Amino acid sequence: MSVDVLIVEDEPSILDSLDFILTRAGWRISAVTDGEAAISAVSELSPTIVVLDVMLPRKSGFEVLKHLRDQPSTKNLPILILTAKGQQQDRKTAEDLGASGFVTKPYSNSEVVDAVRQLMEQATA
Repeated sequence: MSVDVLIVEDEPSILDSLDFILTRAGWRISAVTDGEAAISAVSELSPTIVVLDVMLPRKSGFEVLKHLRDQPSTKNLPILILTAKGQQQDRKTAEDLGASGFVTKPYSNSEVVDAVRQLMEQATA
């Protein structure tokens, strides 16, 4: 199965919202709810981009990001990080680990769609 966007988010309401708006925007979506599942899903599904929450069970978003950046097959995979409002240190850590972009919670639907569209364009350029 070909997947455009892998969503990694453990909060059901946020996951449902992301799934809805990104599907409506025309992308094929898959989702997992913890960091270990994210690493498995990336290797199984080969998504075009990953939308990755920072606060996750089993492995944090930072651990997942570091792992993906350390692998030759995923070091250039576009990864959009979701961070909580006011967490400047999270943003800096994610930048240092090689995140491709950021969206701060709470976010607008258009903000997420625009960020994903921008990364999608970079990935397919």
